[in-house]
Amino acid sequence: MGLKTFTINFEKLAAKDSLRGDFRFSHFNTKKIPYKYTYFKNFITKIRNGKDIAKENYVAIADSKIIYPTVNNIKSTGLVLNKVIAIDEEFTGGYYIDDNDIVITRSGTVGLTKCWNKTGINSYLGKNVEPIPSGYLIVSKVNLYKINPIFAEHFLNSSIMSEYFSVFGVGKSQKNIAQGDINYLPFPLITKSTQDQIVARIEPIEKIINELKVRIKPPQEVINTVFAREFGFNENLYNEFGKGMTAGTQIAQNRILRAFKTDFSKLTRSNIVRFSTRFHNPPTRELMDFLDDIDTLQMKDVVETYEKGLQPTYNSDGEIPVVKIANLKNGYIDFSETENITQEAFDNIDHKKKLKLNDIIICATGKGSLGKIDLYEYKSEAITSVDNYILRLNDGFNPLFITYFFRSILGYFQIERDYTGATNQIHLYWDQISHIQIPNISLPHQQKIVHEIRAELENQEEIKQKIRLERNKIDVIIEKAIV
Repeated sequence: MGLKTFTINFEKLAAKDSLRGDFRFSHFNTKKIPYKYTYFKNFITKIRNGKDIAKENYVAIADSKIIYPTVNNIKSTGLVLNKVIAIDEEFTGGYYIDDNDIVITRSGTVGLTKCWNKTGINSYLGKNVEPIPSGYLIVSKVNLYKINPIFAEHFLNSSIMSEYFSVFGVGKSQKNIAQGDINYLPFPLITKSTQDQIVARIEPIEKIINELKVRIKPPQEVINTVFAREFGFNENLYNEFGKGMTAGTQIAQNRILRAFKTDFSKLTRSNIVRFSTRFHNPPTRELMDFLDDIDTLQMKDVVETYEKGLQPTYNSDGEIPVVKIANLKNGYIDFSETENITQEAFDNIDHKKKLKLNDIIICATGKGSLGKIDLYEYKSEAITSVDNYILRLNDGFNPLFITYFFRSILGYFQIERDYTGATNQIHLYWDQISHIQIPNISLPHQQKIVHEIRAELENQEEIKQKIRLERNKIDVIIEKAIV
């Protein structure tokens, strides 16, 4: 793939504060914005980044009225508060988000926008709360005589603005935007009364979307529900186990650290006599007791071969994709932004390290990514990077069942329990993977579980598609009103 080239005058580069010369930025600025606009700063009375607050100030949501919204609480589907963080009421840093403030994510998936609604948020949480924004949020107070903040939310979340945020986000692995980018958003030059009329037309659509959203469940919650019912354990165990360092635990609530007792005899439960609280805390003990009470196999009994991925020499003209950590989405493999190798390089690789249909890829390193697992459901040629393992199963085991198992609390608690290392340098080796316990059930029983989970996940995708169609209607309303 050749590089795109373009010509631009130096004076045009100097017209922007950032002096950026990359293709996406310069190409975007040569395009004419198809509507009359003014800059968003003309509606802002105050703009400010949120504040970073140390984790030692975090408390249980039941113990505080001060919440700490983060980028994880603002999604493309709206505000997500089921895992909102609370902080100690004695904490005095930062400043509060007020009703009708515009909250915008400035890191990760940049540009996701929410108009703060105290009444709705208090109703959801069941108490009056005061929110302090996290450091990766930008909060703008706007002139309510000039702008309808609900319209601003819909416009900034619309497909019209998606390219803007994509272009202005900088960074290789994680995109970021700055306050200056928010100040210079090209905001439609239409009257507030027109904005009010647009919001009135959007409200019935938003009602439909909200009714659909309550039916949405995270995929891992779907998986945990089926496994809990099928094997007879408490499906809320994933929340009791809590959020940790590995990928599977990220759906759970933040852990509240507490002291607990354990017998010396229990320390021998680990073959290396581990003293880690990850190994001996009560939820882990309960899950280990559960697995000990049912018929299980170890992964080494299930896997025919295992291979570590490669550290290849990438080539921009290559045609064979390399599945890296970022391509594993713990639900599908994203091939949209892969690095590649040449066919010649691929041909010289040991066949055992080439991905085959129904291979399982599991990430073995990195905070938040360790334990990501996806099934290679493709016939096309590919390899995976050195950070991942390839697991090829024996006959008699459904690879999708094993994949779902690792995404369930029964699988990922063992990964969280057994990884080694600290901070971001955490690892899982074959020795740990090989001893992971899995339920010893027949192939028809595996297929029954797979069928039920897959059917519900497909149902969830249908709901999401309906939401997308409704959101498209909002985009059409906005575009017709401003262009």
